[in-house]
Amino acid sequence: MTTPIRVALVDDQALFRAGIKMLVSSQTDLEFVGEASNGEEGVAMIARTLPDVVLMDIRMPVMDGIAATTTVLAQAEAEARKPARIIVLTTFDLDEAATRAIRGGASGFVLKDADPEFLLAAIRTVHAGTAVIAASATRELFEHFDGRAAKAAGVPAAFQSLTTRERDIFVLAARGLSNSEIATREFLSEATVKTHISRVLAKLSLRDRVQLVVYAYEHGLAE
Repeated sequence: MTTPIRVALVDDQALFRAGIKMLVSSQTDLEFVGEASNGEEGVAMIARTLPDVVLMDIRMPVMDGIAATTTVLAQAEAEARKPARIIVLTTFDLDEAATRAIRGGASGFVLKDADPEFLLAAIRTVHAGTAVIAASATRELFEHFDGRAAKAAGVPAAFQSLTTRERDIFVLAARGLSNSEIATREFLSEATVKTHISRVLAKLSLRDRVQLVVYAYEHGLAE
């Protein structure tokens, strides 16, 4: 039997928390393990429950979602344990705060009014690590806020260490293609693509796929 994905929620709206808890708990492959009403409480709850995926509101009292995200990931690194994947929740798609949260280590963003099935798919996608949530929306977010910065950035030395095949796969992953889509396009098996992606992330010291997208836009490598 597959171990359920452990999910936690940090949001200051009690009614929203109740709805998400019911939604997550209705899924046989997901387990709701904790909730908190602000970032400070969220940091403590996450350290206590050790979820696999955290749904983190951006705008909250006491400590916002951006600060909470960086704190949670820093604590995991300090304790040498696997960090939770964090999905930030926002009320509009071109939200600069979502860009900052992703730069701080979040694994993607989802609109708070998203379809329930989309949110559940986002949780599973982030946990699997094989694709970027809402790839086109993520690209649009970084194009909107980081376009000029990307053109000014140079190609880092670490990128030069990638093989030709790894660079090709890097570009496709930066465009938001999933492992299966890259495999079809490059006439490779998904297992081979997964191996290449793992090597790319390791060589560039990146946590996950969305950080790869950030890296590509920061250094003008998205095309």
